[in-house]
Amino acid sequence: MVRRTSGQAAHSTDPSTGQVVQGGKNLYGYAIGILMLEARFPRIPGDMGNAHTFPFPVLYHIVRGASPDRVVRRPDVQLLRHFIAGARDLEAAGVRAVTTNCGFLIRYQAELARAVGIPVFTSSLLQVPLLLRMLAPGRSVGIITIDAGSLTASDLAQAGITPEMPVHVEGVENDEHFADAILNDRSTLDVERCAQEHERAARRLLDAHPDIGAFVLECTNMPPYALRIQAATDLPVFDIVTLTNWVHAALVREPFGGRL
Repeated sequence: MVRRTSGQAAHSTDPSTGQVVQGGKNLYGYAIGILMLEARFPRIPGDMGNAHTFPFPVLYHIVRGASPDRVVRRPDVQLLRHFIAGARDLEAAGVRAVTTNCGFLIRYQAELARAVGIPVFTSSLLQVPLLLRMLAPGRSVGIITIDAGSLTASDLAQAGITPEMPVHVEGVENDEHFADAILNDRSTLDVERCAQEHERAARRLLDAHPDIGAFVLECTNMPPYALRIQAATDLPVFDIVTLTNWVHAALVREPFGGRL
């Protein structure tokens, strides 16, 4: 079955199948588009900004002027129009869903979703209400964020996290390395120090709230340390990568194999 797209384009024949296919886009093969902050800190595998993080192609759009500090600690509503323009550019290029590389962009979830005709998922925090439904009564979700002081009740509400939901937030802003490297856009990153800081944050949460049944990593630069957290706590760890993989699986279905 050929999926039709908007716009005028000539028909052509795919020599491998003999099918007649329809054009209308500039690029093909990218189901996921990512709105990127403008930053220069290292992006290791697992980070949204490292294309090796995903087992499928992704298409990036850098939002100029959107520094980590300007998005997280000094939110500037003037940036919204640039994120909307970027989402529309990605949609026009042919992606089928748009995400972002900062969990604090949950602040723009509603506006970005209204601005385009394809799914938008701005933050890993969107998974929290689903996870609470998955967990037994009396269990809670632990959220690890890059800056707990900047993550407001309004931000959580944008993700569908209401006040009665059992969630606990722990930040890494008081540790020495990770938050400084990301928010201040440093040129070097000590990966082991970052891993230790994330492990300590998870342990602090679990010590204070033994009822935690799963973790969600708010920051899109945190997935490289998810395995370390899981090894230390033996709990499920969700992040923007798990969410992106889930959305991609729905967009690009594959045939089932095997025999009856």
